[in-house]
Amino acid sequence: MAEHEDLAPFERRPLERVKPRLGSVIDAGPEGSEGFSYIRAYWLIILKRRWAVLTVVFVVATLAAIISFKTQPVYEATARVEVEAETPQIQSLSDLYRGLPGYTDDAFLQTQVDVLQSENLAWRTVQQLGLENKAGFAPGGTGSGRSPADPPAKAQTQIIQAFRGHVHVKLMRDSRMIEVIFDSTDPQLAARAANALVNNYSEYNFHQKYDATRQASGFMEQQLDELKAKVEKSQQAMVDYERLHTIVDIGDKQNVVEQRLEGLSQDLTIAQNDRMQKQSLFEQASSNDSQAAVIAQNVLLQNLEEKHADLRGQYVDALGQYGPNFPKVARLRDQVNELQSSIERERGRVLARIRNDYDAARARERLLSAAVAQEKVDVGKLSQLLIQHNMLKHEFETNQQLYESLLQHLKDATLSAGLRATNIHLVDAALVPTAPVRPRIMYNIAVSMLVGLVLGVTLALVMEGMDTSIKSAEDVERLIAAPALAVIPRARSSWLRMGGGNTQPRKGGVESIVLRQPTSSLAEAYRVLRTSILLSTAPRPPQALLVTSSQPGEGKTCTSVNLAMGLSQRGVPVVLVDADMRRPGVLRALALAENGAGLSTVLSGAHTLDEALRQMENVPNLWVLPSGPQPPNPADLLSSPTMEKVLQELRGRFEHLVLDSTPLLLVTDATIVSRLVDGVVLVVESGVTARRGLLRAHRILEGAGVKILGTVLNKYDPDREGYYGYYGSYYSGSGYTHTYYGSKDT
Repeated sequence: MAEHEDLAPFERRPLERVKPRLGSVIDAGPEGSEGFSYIRAYWLIILKRRWAVLTVVFVVATLAAIISFKTQPVYEATARVEVEAETPQIQSLSDLYRGLPGYTDDAFLQTQVDVLQSENLAWRTVQQLGLENKAGFAPGGTGSGRSPADPPAKAQTQIIQAFRGHVHVKLMRDSRMIEVIFDSTDPQLAARAANALVNNYSEYNFHQKYDATRQASGFMEQQLDELKAKVEKSQQAMVDYERLHTIVDIGDKQNVVEQRLEGLSQDLTIAQNDRMQKQSLFEQASSNDSQAAVIAQNVLLQNLEEKHADLRGQYVDALGQYGPNFPKVARLRDQVNELQSSIERERGRVLARIRNDYDAARARERLLSAAVAQEKVDVGKLSQLLIQHNMLKHEFETNQQLYESLLQHLKDATLSAGLRATNIHLVDAALVPTAPVRPRIMYNIAVSMLVGLVLGVTLALVMEGMDTSIKSAEDVERLIAAPALAVIPRARSSWLRMGGGNTQPRKGGVESIVLRQPTSSLAEAYRVLRTSILLSTAPRPPQALLVTSSQPGEGKTCTSVNLAMGLSQRGVPVVLVDADMRRPGVLRALALAENGAGLSTVLSGAHTLDEALRQMENVPNLWVLPSGPQPPNPADLLSSPTMEKVLQELRGRFEHLVLDSTPLLLVTDATIVSRLVDGVVLVVESGVTARRGLLRAHRILEGAGVKILGTVLNKYDPDREGYYGYYGSYYSGSGYTHTYYGSKDT
């Protein structure tokens, strides 16, 4: 101890919280959304649970193979029929088969498919082949040996359903071909059933049309009798009407009356125009009789007036020359008077003639108007007569046309009923199949493997979702505000490789790995832990360390032993204190014998500290303080002032104190001791420690006000967690050798 007296004495400092560092010592994967990949995350989950996935795939494939090999072979026989368009040979009967409005060819073909799958055809085929007594079709699945004439309705329904379960009808795409497939374990039965079903379908189609035609014929015969009576009745009514009104040729009579009315109308129009012209002349002549000659265009009257004017001029000249008594003047005066009398008489005759012409025109107009009115009355009477006659004639012609049309339909229906024509044609008869179609063993196995893979991946995702344990250092750092000091990989012993189910390392194995295999990856991981602890409270490393966990079995004792060995390899004195008085494990881990002295006897005063301390022979700088015999009250001893004095004395004698304590969640021993040390290292077992347990342990330590140096992720399995990449390095020979966890050669 003299060579270490130059070290500064340890000073108790107030406890302070350890601020979480930005990154852990070992980063197993990128953090943040930029480096996160959902596909990679799912892939890692599948790799982690690969044995569960492979187990599900194997189980499902095995079950499928067993079922496929045990399944009885099934044969399929296929018959093909062509369904022509529903066009009857007698085109006048097309309305019988055309169907409802909106009828389409696709609907017709689908209807034929449904007919082939109907219960009527199924039962007819079953009876024809005698399948009601065969195994697989009879009620209960086995033949009873009985053949009742009329099976009960329930049994018949079961037989039909069983038969229909073997029938598959498919409409071939873009064609009028229909495939009728029947599967059975008997190839002969499969062929016979397919052919029988197609034949029954063809017979059904023919009988349906024949019955429909006969039914239509009977209906038309009844309608024909009724129409015949109507035709006779309407014809008799028309004849009686013509006889009553003496109608011989109604068409000629109608033409004569209409032509006469048209002629009278034209004459009336001419008479009205003539009367208006003569009325105008009469009114002009009456108002100005001096202009009668011009108005009437009378040449004689015009000549007399011209002659009168000439004589009147001569008379005026002679009167002025000779006087009134001169004979020439008297003669001229007599001639003028005589001529004036002639003019008056002629003018009177002209006016009388104009009046007579006007009166004659008016009389003619009245006569023509009366004639036209009378003719209109006659035309109206004739029209009324023709309306009734046309109604009787139209009724007679309509009934006669219906009668003739229905009579023609009846002749066509009678002819069509005698024709055995069908639009169903058998293209390929079903042949006896030579090879089974089911089971397809390789196909079933392949599909089952695919289904098993999907189920296995689903199971893996469900297991991962339900697993609430800590998986990686990133999980620890995201959950609590404490850095991951180191990641300790799971030991891979040869015993484990040989199939041992216990995951705990062998006695004397991992607990002293730093001493026994200093170049291994485990030893290197513990040295990483040592370095992280020494740098956790720089510039002065912590002197007293407490190693604990949330639950037992997480590797705190192994961590304490290897950490103490690693610290002693620095050449400084280190003491390993077993503060777990309930289930001590330090001596067992170091393969040391119990001597009855330990921490419990020191605290109780039975032994001194020097008597209890034991130096390791193969590790000169390492001392061990066992827990000693189990006391009845470990918590009281640990919380006593003597415990503080013992630790204070150990601080003065050793450079580092490593205390192995009890789990935090079970007892309070670790919480009591944590207040007496410089820092606490919390051990977390990968894949075992629950998140809630770790969070609760962290809260207990925070509530106690102690300094949490960080966590140690123990028993980390890179292969199981899906991380493939560089983990660490260790010395091997003269140089570094990298270990890639998850590869086949590790």
